[in-house]
Amino acid sequence: MRPSRGFTLIELMVAIAIMALLALMSWRGLDGMARAQAQNRERGDAVLTLQTTLTQWNTDLDATVALAQVRAIDWDGRVLRLTRRSTDNTTPMVYVVAWTLRADAAVGARWHRWQSPGITSRPDWQQAWDQAAAWGQDGNAQAQGADVSLMPVAAWQLYYFRNGSWSPAVGADELGAATPEPDGIRLVLSLPPGPALAGMLTKDWVRPSATAPKS
Repeated sequence: MRPSRGFTLIELMVAIAIMALLALMSWRGLDGMARAQAQNRERGDAVLTLQTTLTQWNTDLDATVALAQVRAIDWDGRVLRLTRRSTDNTTPMVYVVAWTLRADAAVGARWHRWQSPGITSRPDWQQAWDQAAAWGQDGNAQAQGADVSLMPVAAWQLYYFRNGSWSPAVGADELGAATPEPDGIRLVLSLPPGPALAGMLTKDWVRPSATAPKS
């Protein structure tokens, strides 16, 4: 009966090398899966943030109101200010809302939204309207209201639909008292390069009471 032969040193070394190679391949496969999951999760979070932000944008515009001696909307080239009604019908009040792009050395340029406390009088509205303008210019910390950093944006542009065509957004004085709101607003966002979202994004809003056809 022939005695059983064990593995030689070379065979053991080859087997160990093969096992190490298989372990390395398995680790790389798991690492690739983890990276893909992280990228998908990051993109999903970015898409959700974008959808939530644009929903808020639409909600603000839909709720914009034109009242006597109160401006409904104003664009100064940097800050968009709105007067919008409350969603709580039991307590009549309005809010001043402002949107702007603010640069931050730590996180880069980001889109911001500010909202005043509830307003029930003309003097309070004027104060909030002025605070919104100051907040949009320098991030005035003394402005009473909620400042929310929304999402990274490299640049933004606004266009109004007026007199049957799109043109760059203008201030409230140029809109005039007869037409305090444009029939439509086109928002153009330039999203910075990144692993999640990038490039140009365009979103059109049409005033609910507008009747003129849009191009």
